[in-house]
Amino acid sequence: MLTLIIAEASLETIPKELLRNRDVLRHARLRGISPRFMLLDRSYHHHAMLKLQDGERRGRPDIVHFALLETLGTPLNLEGLLKIRVHTLQNFVIEVSPEVRLPKNYLRFKGLIEQLFRYGKVPPEPGGKPLMILKRQSLRELMEEMKPSLTVGLTTEGAPITLTELACRLKEEKEPAVLVGGFPRGHFSDGTKGMLQALYRIDPASLETSVVVSRLIYAFEKAIGIEDKRFKAMLS
Repeated sequence: MLTLIIAEASLETIPKELLRNRDVLRHARLRGISPRFMLLDRSYHHHAMLKLQDGERRGRPDIVHFALLETLGTPLNLEGLLKIRVHTLQNFVIEVSPEVRLPKNYLRFKGLIEQLFRYGKVPPEPGGKPLMILKRQSLRELMEEMKPSLTVGLTTEGAPITLTELACRLKEEKEPAVLVGGFPRGHFSDGTKGMLQALYRIDPASLETSVVVSRLIYAFEKAIGIEDKRFKAMLS
């Protein structure tokens, strides 16, 4: 079982210091939604974000959207061998069910996440099984809860390693966890790096989050034999 954590993700609702911003209010009126329930999105709120603290690392819901789309449809997830968590810069954690089918349309995805931030789960109706759950939780608290046997982070600051070698190391662990940054630029915070047992770099270039997670999962699938298993299933 592999745990994938999209860490320090640029996913949040409009922060309180921007709730009265004219551009934000205009966008909220166009959408017919209260600004406090709306996701911060640089595509629409760029000028409002210019003076926002750590603004260059915030307001990119698309990064999480693309990464989850790449992840949820993989054979590893279909085999029930993948846990997915999204940790945000504001210390919320989203538990993503392996059964969820996210909308491919970005605007529909944003609406779903806005519902999640508002009600704490999706779907919000009582009685049904939640497909996503949101809770206030720091990364350290998440680690203490999950207790991974090995925790590594993928970053351009890490030691060079091939994905094949990394996947073989992960294969030997009972409950490995891999952190991939969910932000557009920069590196993991010092606090996050201090929780990791190893930092690795898998390419000379700084790859997009969705590319990293898809290549990591495929390498892990090959290492544990899922590719061969599913090939034999096609022949039977």
